[in-house]
Amino acid sequence: MTDAPSARWSELDRPPLDGPALQAALTRDSRLWRALEVVEEVGSTNAVLAERAADEDGTEGLVLVAEHQAAGRGRLTRTWTSPPRAGLTVSVLLRPDVPAARRGWLPLLAGIALGEAVGEVTGVRTSLKWPNDLLAADGAKLAGILAEVSGTAVVVGTGLNVSTRAGELPPTGTSLAQVTGAEVDRTPVLLAYLRALERRYLAWTAALGDPVVTGLAGDYLAWCSTVGAEVAVSLPDGSTLSGTATSVDWDGRLVVRTGAGTVELASGDVQHVRTRPRGA
Repeated sequence: MTDAPSARWSELDRPPLDGPALQAALTRDSRLWRALEVVEEVGSTNAVLAERAADEDGTEGLVLVAEHQAAGRGRLTRTWTSPPRAGLTVSVLLRPDVPAARRGWLPLLAGIALGEAVGEVTGVRTSLKWPNDLLAADGAKLAGILAEVSGTAVVVGTGLNVSTRAGELPPTGTSLAQVTGAEVDRTPVLLAYLRALERRYLAWTAALGDPVVTGLAGDYLAWCSTVGAEVAVSLPDGSTLSGTATSVDWDGRLVVRTGAGTVELASGDVQHVRTRPRGA
């Protein structure tokens, strides 16, 4: 095992983001994004924007990026951390004027936008594991997405591994640098993601969250590696539901066909979805 690089050399290996330049590039012609802020360290970008959502200045279109997140949150109270400047840790504040039941599509929409951005900038092929993981071609996790409701707002947080090294990753994780074998500039990935998110979000809200009219449902099924797979789902009561994931319904719920019938699962009902090889 090699020694960890010094702070001086890690600065070259993992350069900081230029907040003012990102702000100017993102908001210049945007219909959605109002402000972008880059901070050196924060407990949780989602928590900060959730607090701002309650304030009068918590308008839709705020973007918060952290170079280091000390107390990041994943789904189901899990923690999420990453070395400083090794990834993209970004949260956005949205106020979707859509029926409440259709808000379940928002993290799925964000996942597609992230996958599109990663492919556009790096050429890396990815898929989406319902409801909130971006996977590399080998099934290793590149990113996670967490959407949290705060009054009339929804805060969508994304954590993408960019330059994270093998020794800094969990056994099931990977990074863009690991997949490509080269350095990846975070700036174009971040801008591409936010622009793709804006494009899809505006179309989705204009259609009152209809996933069929907007093409979102079809696009998600094309990206999703969970649909069609045999899955084992751990439920909050400790039981396990096994079956075949057959589709995602109009409210973004995963439809699973079991021996006892068909079950629709909201992300809030699911502890863990694990795909199993057919016949296993």
